[in-house]
Amino acid sequence: MFVRAPKGISWSAGPRPTQTSQRLNRVLAAGEGGFTFVELLIVILIIGVLAAIAIPSFLGQKSKAWDAQAKELARTAETTAETISTDDNGGYEKITTKELHAYEPTIRISASGGEAYVSEAVPHKSEYSVTATAENGDEFTITRNSKGEISRQCKSAAGKADCAGSSSSSW
Repeated sequence: MFVRAPKGISWSAGPRPTQTSQRLNRVLAAGEGGFTFVELLIVILIIGVLAAIAIPSFLGQKSKAWDAQAKELARTAETTAETISTDDNGGYEKITTKELHAYEPTIRISASGGEAYVSEAVPHKSEYSVTATAENGDEFTITRNSKGEISRQCKSAAGKADCAGSSSSSW
């Protein structure tokens, strides 16, 4: 036997589904969604901390790129010097900046356009040295002694410590 609810009274446990979705729409429309001011400040703080960590590591990259360009140029000048020596029956007397540029036109021998250049070539009968200067003033020298041993030296510009943390070192 079923008992009917009195007129105007509902026996359901909660509001009808359409009433629930209408109530949810009213709450969202009332502007209770979004971020608080404190949440936005925390996000800005996190971004600031990450930037403070990242920016110093990026600042040294330009100097490293200039040094890498000068090292590459010094190595190219060394190879060209050996080519000149081969054409000169093993002698290194003809190694000058102009002769290096004549043999290898990609070797820059004057400062221009913010690029590394070969600033010095010192010839001797059985040895030589070539020096490339980077845009930031660092100098990279490759020297071949009379025994055929190759050495590489780096010398930083005045007041800097870019060559392996000191003002001069090997590379």
